[in-house]
Amino acid sequence: MNDVIKLLQSHRSIRKFSDKVVDEETINSIIASGQAAATSSNVQATTVIQINDPDARQKLVEYSGGQKYIAAAGAFFVFCADLKRAAQACDSQGGEFTQGMTEHFIIATVDVALFAQNCTIAAESLGMGICYIGGLRNNPTEVSELLELPQNVYPVFGFCIGYPEQDPEVKPRLPIESVLMQERYDSSLLGPGIDAYDEHIRAYYRSRTGGKKDSCWSEEMRALVGKESRPHMRKFLESQGFSMK
Repeated sequence: MNDVIKLLQSHRSIRKFSDKVVDEETINSIIASGQAAATSSNVQATTVIQINDPDARQKLVEYSGGQKYIAAAGAFFVFCADLKRAAQACDSQGGEFTQGMTEHFIIATVDVALFAQNCTIAAESLGMGICYIGGLRNNPTEVSELLELPQNVYPVFGFCIGYPEQDPEVKPRLPIESVLMQERYDSSLLGPGIDAYDEHIRAYYRSRTGGKKDSCWSEEMRALVGKESRPHMRKFLESQGFSMK
């Protein structure tokens, strides 16, 4: 196993950061690494907004449901899916941007995820830690107003970067057999793999929390996908120009 694979397989979310500053040169290098990620049709549909103002960060803490590490991280960013830039380029060449296409929305959202994961790898290779903040989608309208996001741009998630002040265990993942299938989707592989994983991750939670958390993956999925999740997002996306035609 080479050093890159070791780095990838040692990822943890970091939620406690030291006071050490993340300097501008390092940030630029991390963002440039994000730009080097694959991008569909070279659309490059990611815009990253760095939030330095303490008051703005505190508002984002509130909008995310109280995730205080937004304020404490050495650097904090909001990653946005951005079709405005492509639309402007289209218009400048005498075209007319076709707004609201589902495929364009998928392209932009996938671009953001790929960009951000490259940033994660770059940051972790420099001894830093990161934490994605999907909680910004709890209040996407307020986030968009704070950041003055125009039409055809939406906030996908927040992104904390900093030097870790904790050393959590690596969270176990599903077994390879439940994820990697051959030739076709084989539902028979799901049950045994999930059962084994439930036992594994229950033991992980007990160990990490000193017995305070006793849960498994299947129980967490019941809580997540067994109910509506952020139903406001569809109306919000439509208001930003993502009408899903």
